Amino acid sequence: MRNGWIAALLTLPLIVPTPAHAGTDPFFSYDRPAAYEVRTERVSVPLRDGGHLACDLHRPAADGRFPVIVYDYTAYDQLETLGRAAAYFVTRGYNAAVCNARGSGDSPGRLDPFGPQEQRDNYDLIEWLGVQPWSTGKVGQMGVSYGGHSSLLVAVNKPPHLAAIIPVDGISDWYENTIYRGGIYSARIRDWQRAVAPDTLVTYAQHPLYDDFWRERSVKARWADLDIPVLEIAGWYDRYRAPMVENFQARPRNVWLVAGPWQHGWPASQHADIGNGPYLAWWDRWLAGRRDAPLPAARVTSYEIPGPGAGAGWQRFATWPPPGARQTRLGLSAEGTLTTGAGAPATRRFTVNTDPAPSTPDERLTFQTHPYPRDVVLAGDITAKVRAAFTAADGNIAVVAEDVAPDGTATRITQGWLKASHRFGHERAVPVRPGRTYDLEIRAWPTHYRLSAGHSLRIIVSGDDHPEIDSDAPGGQVALRLGRGGTEIHLTTWKDVR
Repeated sequence: MRNGWIAALLTLPLIVPTPAHAGTDPFFSYDRPAAYEVRTERVSVPLRDGGHLACDLHRPAADGRFPVIVYDYTAYDQLETLGRAAAYFVTRGYNAAVCNARGSGDSPGRLDPFGPQEQRDNYDLIEWLGVQPWSTGKVGQMGVSYGGHSSLLVAVNKPPHLAAIIPVDGISDWYENTIYRGGIYSARIRDWQRAVAPDTLVTYAQHPLYDDFWRERSVKARWADLDIPVLEIAGWYDRYRAPMVENFQARPRNVWLVAGPWQHGWPASQHADIGNGPYLAWWDRWLAGRRDAPLPAARVTSYEIPGPGAGAGWQRFATWPPPGARQTRLGLSAEGTLTTGAGAPATRRFTVNTDPAPSTPDERLTFQTHPYPRDVVLAGDITAKVRAAFTAADGNIAVVAEDVAPDGTATRITQGWLKASHRFGHERAVPVRPGRTYDLEIRAWPTHYRLSAGHSLRIIVSGDDHPEIDSDAPGGQVALRLGRGGTEIHLTTWKDVR
């Protein structure tokens, strides 16, 4: 690490799992009073290629040097709104830069979200901020969604003045997490593309396989360079929970993970436990060097959902999945049950995209456990090891897990997808021979979810899950192999702490 005191903190012993409310951890209740007024000016930050970024610079109205926070670096041209949000940190002794990415707002050029040019610009911004006379040379970056992605991507570019980051709802890989889910284009992202970056409707479609275009937009491809302190804020109802968990698992010595019961967006607007306090504690520790500023009490602070209600709420763990988690294998039967027994070999079929009427949904197969006699806590991945044959030359498989209440009400827990020709990875499409049975491993998004006693787990297997993925599977029939030697579901479960 760049500083000895950072290296020392990153080798602190891991905490054993204990039940806890976030509010009982001093990290989450941390705060200190405002001490400064805010002064704001518009600045033009020079870039290495002669371009510039339009930024609002918010500084404490006092002489001296202060650390700097790049606040939510995005292409959404929200300088005024973000400036108001950043003022909390400015009044407590931080400079805050709120900037428009190249090609947005008053920053000239062509917008290419998360591309190499945008990453270089972000690097140049941090280095410029780090050497200004009002800067201590310590720079951090934080943001949600677009701003979270940017924070992670600039970190793996390793600008020398970047000391720590706080990504909220961030990526590990733009291709896998957002654009091509399991190798299948996500219909959900197109509205964002049309509104924010219409050029990508062409460029992304030109790269259906994972190539250097996507590696340049990947944190995962450069995990070894993610070596500064990272506070990841994830939501168990958010679409980026899988990459946030992956980043932690790849870099557990310098990444802390907080995963809560919220959807996409800043947690403070959704849950009272997460305000600005923990962010301030993080910046005070890593940017201001305040040794009294706490770190999270555990490497993983996770809220067991659903909640409030059935879930046990906040828990602390040393790792993820939690220590003591175990794998449970469930077999799929021809009768539609989901059990620990394999059952006799069998085959069930469903059709895909064979009806021209757009209002006619594709067929799907469902498999369900008997009601559980006691609570079951899912804490990690759900992996479907599918064995299937296709009548077409390719196919899509979608696997959805649901919580079924005694009254029949179903709640989606998680989901995963895979294009059959991508069964060996996304770098090349491997042909599918009609009629041949293939092994397809589909990893659903991780979860921390309590199935209450009396509830059942339902698994749905189909060829579509619009709008999460495009309905682009070629028309035909899918034969799902069941029973002994057939499709299996692997659950990661954890002991009940209540």
